[in-house]
Amino acid sequence: MRLVALLLVCLLVGACQYLPIYQLNSTTTIQGNQAFILGNNPHGSFSAALKNIAPTDITIWKCPISGGQHSPITLKPGENVFVRVEKNTALKIENASANAVDVELKVKGDIGLSMGYQKP
Repeated sequence: MRLVALLLVCLLVGACQYLPIYQLNSTTTIQGNQAFILGNNPHGSFSAALKNIAPTDITIWKCPISGGQHSPITLKPGENVFVRVEKNTALKIENASANAVDVELKVKGDIGLSMGYQKP
């Protein structure tokens, strides 16, 4: 019985390597007085872990692709945040300073997301 259980565990762990795990890792540079928009297209839900590796604050918004923005988060230098983003909602990372900023992104879930820059 113990041997059968061990064999099942080994098979299950071995099969996990074939599961689709969708993840995107990026260090993104956002020029001064611009925003980076992630997911401004029809898509499923996703989550993002962000780290501000710049010397200035950045602001993160959720923006439904039907219009508007909500749930602002101010991320200070060196801070991390984990954000769950709903279906058909973009994540807007806004740099209000005059200098370029860098943000580390780890995105999981639906990664068929458009990416682009916007001047506010």
